Amino acid sequence: MGSNKHIFSLIFLSLILLLFSGGEASGQHMNFRPTKLFVFGDSYVDTGNHGRRLSFSWKDPYGITFPGKPAGRFSDGRVLTDFIAKYWGVKSPVPYRLKRLMPQHLKNGMNFAYGGTGVFDTWIPAPNMTTQIDLFQQLIKDKLYTATDLNYSVALVSVAGNDYSHYISNNGSTEGFPSFISSVVNQMRSNLKRIHELGVKKVAVGGLQPLGCLPRNTASSTFQRCNDTSNTLVAFHNSLLSQAVTKLNQEGKDHSTFILLNLYDSFMSVLNHPSTHNIQNQFQPCCIGVSSEYSCGNVDDNSVKKYSVCDDPKSAFFWDLVHPTQAGWHAVYNKLQTSNALQQILY
Repeated sequence: MGSNKHIFSLIFLSLILLLFSGGEASGQHMNFRPTKLFVFGDSYVDTGNHGRRLSFSWKDPYGITFPGKPAGRFSDGRVLTDFIAKYWGVKSPVPYRLKRLMPQHLKNGMNFAYGGTGVFDTWIPAPNMTTQIDLFQQLIKDKLYTATDLNYSVALVSVAGNDYSHYISNNGSTEGFPSFISSVVNQMRSNLKRIHELGVKKVAVGGLQPLGCLPRNTASSTFQRCNDTSNTLVAFHNSLLSQAVTKLNQEGKDHSTFILLNLYDSFMSVLNHPSTHNIQNQFQPCCIGVSSEYSCGNVDDNSVKKYSVCDDPKSAFFWDLVHPTQAGWHAVYNKLQTSNALQQILY
């Protein structure tokens, strides 16, 4: 009888150990469930950091799909941040500019992204990526977020397209482009490492989208085809970024700390097979100026609209000359899901 009790005790103890080890005795690992999201970058992830008077993202017809009025997003509705936050089970975080107006939402993390900004300074007088991280670091120093908070957090980074637009607008040479791309990626690598060193558990960075397929670059072909030269430069950027992410993971203890989101392939998959995603117009933007001197959201001195909006934004991939519609972002997000990159954050 005594030996039976001993056996039952051992079995019971084994079960307890198995439960509290999260199943590791069978080779499984506990899932990582983030509670906070911190966002850095540009207009692809900005959810309202620019002032209402300074940005067209606060003007009609932006936001007509969601939330039904302009709300600071560079789209007719939701952007990449919103879809990815939902997938990770986190609420889309409050924009840094609105942190005092919406203190109840600080528990979800914070969005430091500003449309038009880059890794380095651009033509937009707003915080570049390094300065955005400075703002984040200051909040940590102010004890707005604890080490425990950060240990259950994820960072989303989307940046660099504006760096290259700025380089071109400043008459940067074709010969100097590869060197400039290298400097952008090197700085990105330092910034990604810094975000993690501040305590953020996982860092997801978006590869560059096919810039040659943006309507501002396809307009010359009446929105019929991508600019291959631009996309070749994007491919070089993404190759260097992939190498940088691989090296960062090799240097760390956890080889899945940094995750690369392949926006290029996700964009191209949708653009090459639009009907699969119920997209009818893959290159023609939904909202466009009545002539080349105007753009989406422009009005004249008499408040007369100088733009037109398509009948159904859900049928278009692009909202304006640069940004996807909510439907476009949803299609890209669906492709990202199939790549398993988003899932890697949760392990």
